[in-house]
Amino acid sequence: MAKKQHVAVWYDREGDFLEVMFKQKEGYSRETSHDQVMEKVDKDGAILGFHVLKVSRLTRPLDVELVVTDGGQ
Repeated sequence: MAKKQHVAVWYDREGDFLEVMFKQKEGYSRETSHDQVMEKVDKDGAILGFHVLKVSRLTRPLDVELVVTDGGQ
């Protein structure tokens, strides 16, 4: 059976910032391979979500690898 997961999505028009959170938990942001994307991780490095800066300036889809560990799912 497929596992369902809640995802929270928020767009801040003034800041031109999109945030996608898989888990609401204390963490910090770290860089990814793309300068417009930051991933949010917990103290163990498990991914909690990500945010995209300057969303309105995107002209093509982003291709970004996020580091996922079992602890973040």
